[in-house]
Amino acid sequence: MKKILVLFSHPKFEKSRVNKALVDHIKDMEGVTFRDLYECYPSFHVDVEAEKELLKAHDIIIWHHPFYWYSCPPLMKQWIDLVLEFGWAYGPNGNALQSKTCLNVITTGGAREVYCSEGTNSFTVNQFLRPFEQTANLCGMNYLPPFAVMGTHQLTENQLNAYVTQYSQLIKLLQQNLALSEFNGCFFLNDIPQLQPQ
Repeated sequence: MKKILVLFSHPKFEKSRVNKALVDHIKDMEGVTFRDLYECYPSFHVDVEAEKELLKAHDIIIWHHPFYWYSCPPLMKQWIDLVLEFGWAYGPNGNALQSKTCLNVITTGGAREVYCSEGTNSFTVNQFLRPFEQTANLCGMNYLPPFAVMGTHQLTENQLNAYVTQYSQLIKLLQQNLALSEFNGCFFLNDIPQLQPQ
């Protein structure tokens, strides 16, 4: 079973109904290490060596965060800036993350239809996530499409429960030795056939 590191970053986690539901269902799963960055580093003093050791010990890295101003909260950016060092994560001899898999799990207040060239946000979620994708590429990691929970303010309990189930199913799928091609060719991982209701 592949080991998964969930790097969670949400400065207002206690007020997020959707993220609380998502996190509650995956944080204690076998093979999953859940790390709340704001709880670990309230003063933003990231322990770089400790984070590197965690990265080395896991096969799959998930950046789980709300989609703040088309990106991630500041502590996650700080984590990326400090931990993914030249000569370790990329550059000459920087191969510590080579062939690991990573992806974003995001929540957005805006609905799916507003993230397109005709929508109010002008670009797709995947386009906004290009810096994450290129970060993964530079580090020699395999980057998967995002898992996205969108229109969070309008979700019914049934809709939220469906996303929660999908997220935990996705974790289980990622832990299996599936070919990465199983996850390619879709806009969001939510769309893959294995996560659709039977």
